[in-house]
Amino acid sequence: MAYRLLYLDEVIKDVQDAKEWYKKQHNGLETEFAIAIESALLQLLEKPAIYSIRYKNIRVAHPKRFPYNIHFYIDQANSAVVIIAIVHNKRHPKTAPKRLK
Repeated sequence: MAYRLLYLDEVIKDVQDAKEWYKKQHNGLETEFAIAIESALLQLLEKPAIYSIRYKNIRVAHPKRFPYNIHFYIDQANSAVVIIAIVHNKRHPKTAPKRLK
């Protein structure tokens, strides 16, 4: 089954904030981060069900190299994968679940 990608508005800010931080660390690192996130998203779109449910029907994927979690759920009725957050592993664990309210 082919899934389309949807995301909450906050996800754009998640990625922009991370890219800004990585750019300050080393020029070009923000591009590597963006590529890692894109690759992880493409992979999870292929087989989203391989990721186990962690909480409230939410699954978590991990990009390679960067310590981030991609929180998402599968909307079978609309053949979509919905990204609710892309957050650093050390960020408060309730950040993503709060977005479901």
